[in-house]
Parts: sequence; C-alpha cells; structure tokens
Amino acid sequence: MTSLDIYTVTFNCGRELVKPEVFARHLFDVLPNSQESKVPNILILSLQEIAPISYSFLGGSFLVAYFDRFRHAVRLATASLDNRRYVNFITRSVGMTAIMGFVLEDQAEHIRSLATAGVGVGLQEMGNKGAVGLRFTYSVGDDAIELSVVAAHLAPMEDALERRNQDWKSIVQRLIFTPVGQDATSKPKGEERSQYDDANAPLLESLDSAAQESQLYKKTSYVIFAGDLNYRTSRLKPGLSDSQTFPQPTDDVDDPRHFSHLLKHDQLSREMKAERTCHGLQEAEINFPPTYKYSDNQRAVADGDNDIAWDWAKHRWPSWCDRILYLVPPSWKESERSPILVHAYSALPLMSTSDHRPVALSLSLPLTSHEAVADGNAISYAPFGIDPKWRDKRDAARRMEFVAGLMAYLGLTWEGNGILLALTIGALGGWAVIRGVFDG
Repeated sequence: MTSLDIYTVTFNCGRELVKPEVFARHLFDVLPNSQESKVPNILILSLQEIAPISYSFLGGSFLVAYFDRFRHAVRLATASLDNRRYVNFITRSVGMTAIMGFVLEDQAEHIRSLATAGVGVGLQEMGNKGAVGLRFTYSVGDDAIELSVVAAHLAPMEDALERRNQDWKSIVQRLIFTPVGQDATSKPKGEERSQYDDANAPLLESLDSAAQESQLYKKTSYVIFAGDLNYRTSRLKPGLSDSQTFPQPTDDVDDPRHFSHLLKHDQLSREMKAERTCHGLQEAEINFPPTYKYSDNQRAVADGDNDIAWDWAKHRWPSWCDRILYLVPPSWKESERSPILVHAYSALPLMSTSDHRPVALSLSLPLTSHEAVADGNAISYAPFGIDPKWRDKRDAARRMEFVAGLMAYLGLTWEGNGILLALTIGALGGWAVIRGVFDG
C-alpha cells in the first residue's frame, strides 16, 4: 500500500434530520469511474447546522438521532461499493458543527494517535459558528501518514467578509488538538466507538503538558479544511433585478448565465490569493455551480434532480459557500510535484432538507516512513500563534452554550414546552395546596 485514499464530504444540514436513503444514493457521486472499484480507505463527513440550536448546544443524547442517520446512510451507500463496511471511529461536535470519521472495517487497526479539537467563533465565541477537528496517524507496517481534518462554519452574509477572515484567524489561534483518551483501535476489531462516549466526552480534555497540545499547522501533518466557509460573490445583497442574471444550467461558457462568470467574483479565491485567509491552503479547480442559496421551491422538488432550472433565493447572491481545501506539509513544499493526487472535486445534488448542495473531494495522499511523520512536532509555519487563553475561552463559551441551549429547548421545542407546562401546573397546584393549608 503506497497511498491513502480519502473521500471528504461537507454538508450544511439545515438543522434537519438527513434522509438516509437520499444521502446514500448520492454520497459517492463524485467518486470518479476509475476509482469506483477502489473504495476509499477513509471517509470524512464535515457537517454544519447538524441540528436545531437547542439540541446542538445541549449535545449528548440530543444529537444521537442526527448522527445515526448519517451512519445509516454510509451503510446503505457502501453496499454498492463491493459491499465493504465502514466503522465510525470518531464523532465530535462543537455547537452546531460536527465531524464524523469513518475507516474501512478491516483497516481500523491502522488508525493511531487520535486527537480532537474544537473552537467556537459565533456570538460570544459560542458554537453557532465554529470548527471541530480530528487528527490521526494512519500506519501500515513501516509507512505512515498524519492527517488533520477540520469541519468549519464561518460568519454568514455578503458584507461579513472581514468577519470571515477573523473567524479563520480565531480558528488557527484556538483550534488546539489534544489526544483522545485511547486510540481508535483499542476496542475490538470492527467495533465502533460509542456515539454516547463521543457525544458526551469533553471535547478538550484537561492536560498538564503543553507539549501535548498542537495547533492546526504542524510540520508533519496534511490538512483537509472543509465546511460552509460562507464566502460570497458580492459584498452587497442582490438588487430587485439582479436575480435575472443568476446562473442557470448551460454548457455554453460564453452564455452570460454560465456559472463561470459569477465564479470570477468569488471572495474566497481572492482572499486566499491576497493571503488574508486560509494561508497556504489549496483548492482543486471548481467546475460546479454555486452551492447556495436554493429557494424553498427548488428544495421541494429536489432529492437528486439536477436537470431542472435552478431556482435561487432572490435575496442572496448564488455563491460557492461550501468548500474543501487542503494543505501540504512543509517537507513537500520544495518538491516540484504535489504529493496530493486529486481525483475529483464537485457538488452533490440538492437535497430537500437543505438550501445548500453538499460538496465532495476525492484525493490520495502518499504513505511515508514513520520517521518522517515523527520528525518535527514543533509548530513552525502557522500564520498566527496560539491564543494562551484558548482553553478558558472554550470553557466559558461551553457554559453559555448550555444555558442558551436549555433556554431554546424549553422555549422552542414541544418537549421543552411540555416540561414548562408541567412545571407551571405543578407550581400552581403546590401554591393552591399551601394556600389551602394556611387559609384553613
């Protein structure tokens, strides 16, 4: 085995339960024909707005049903790929952003040195926006590779360009990887890590040694950065007549409504070129239409039909919000050829549960010697240093998330309303009893 095949999908779930049958049907659509018989070793799901804010902020068992839908979708999807089976070796979430890592069942023992990280960049640094990451070493005999994968969700709206750049800076400064208590392979072969263990375990475990902490940029680690990065194609909201110029399906690149004309105004490409965000990261060529924002009418007839006209929401510029970037370790920077082999990069069909189209990237990374992976744990090229208060800020934000989640649960869900009603009835009944005692 000389390379590691990785398939990454990013999806803004729209705070709704995914439809496993639909998601499964299109999960591997971007896998090229030449790779269909070669099942990816690793499958990564980067998920944003995984659930309503109440469930997301409370976490734990409130998210089990949402993650189970994706596990079921993966099982259905792999039935068409030589019937190979994946195991979910890690699931983590910070607020409304989550990441799920899958590995082929017969290769689970190759996952080593598992670490996770999380940061909120939303209101009061809570996790309505933020990032969650996993880092691991894939080891086979004398060869190994270290990979860091981050799921992210940055600030929305056309005019929030600088805020998105600041969110990226905060992620670099405060997304600190710390080791998980045990390797993914410490359980019997083929047994998945418990979703309850993953959902309830502290995302950032208390560690005394600063040497155990590690930033996103690491000399020996490849990086995949995937998510709803929210970069738009304009700083202004569209005018009343602008929707007439929005992209529509056509193969004629000279047609002014071909999406390539709007792509020239993509904020992320410009900001990366100017080195104001996603420093050093690269992206495969974009040959797919904008992934956001589709109208409710389009969603109602979605679930896989790409041939109909695109019906965009008229109050947002169609944009490539959903992206997957990658970073080559410094040890390869001087090489004339990139060690990363990109097989395909494209969007999956629109699904009725979201106004975003998922995006998928299929690539291969070379396996190298253990010595090469082990050499150079020091951070040497990060654009920003570690925020020394990263842990305190995350702990404070987590406390606020719990309070906000509880208030949202009680006020915005049927279950919460039922609890409030029961408490109110109980309180009124108790007051009546007490009053009766004193009046008597």
